[in-house]
Amino acid sequence: MRFSKLRLNGFKSFVDPTDLIIADGLTGVVGPNGCGKSNLLEALRWVMGENRPTAMRGGGMEDVIFAGTATRPARNFAEVSLQIDNTKRLAPTTFNEGDFLDVVRRITRDIGSAYKANTKDVRARDVQMLFADASTGAHSPALVRQGQISELINAKPKARRRVLEEAAGISGLYARRHEAELKLRGAETNLLRVDDVIEQLGNQLSQLARQAKQA
Repeated sequence: MRFSKLRLNGFKSFVDPTDLIIADGLTGVVGPNGCGKSNLLEALRWVMGENRPTAMRGGGMEDVIFAGTATRPARNFAEVSLQIDNTKRLAPTTFNEGDFLDVVRRITRDIGSAYKANTKDVRARDVQMLFADASTGAHSPALVRQGQISELINAKPKARRRVLEEAAGISGLYARRHEAELKLRGAETNLLRVDDVIEQLGNQLSQLARQAKQA
């Protein structure tokens, strides 16, 4: 999976639509402090399904929307679009019809986030699994944010294991396993309820049989 373009609109300091073209090879982004370099990385995490406001350096998810300045009014929404090169047809079957896969996340004040993949409405879970199956995603170890190296050094073994699983590309398998286990647990609960209903109906049938004999 190769990213080819990142578009930001109303996301943090990128009030106007801005395209970052990701060409083959190494793409570097340079600039002075405060120009928005970290916002690009956060936009990439966000469009891939990041749901923790703290990871966006905010108190709430709506903090990613441009808040306004003395000369520019605040925006009511923020949108990030990630274009993925799909010429090798490695995307899931549902989104594998074109040479490019466009994943879009949009957040509107007082409404919340919505996702689209190739103009089709999808769930946040669908987007997260799409990237997890490709050994990447919002929590990929390839996306190193400020302070993450020191956090990894001081991390507990369980946290380090998650990083290694992400790097090995098996986090998607664990996520699908967890989802399957939840479904299985739900099915087992439903079976227990069915047994209770059958027992209750059996008792009612016995009572009706006795009443029929007495009649």
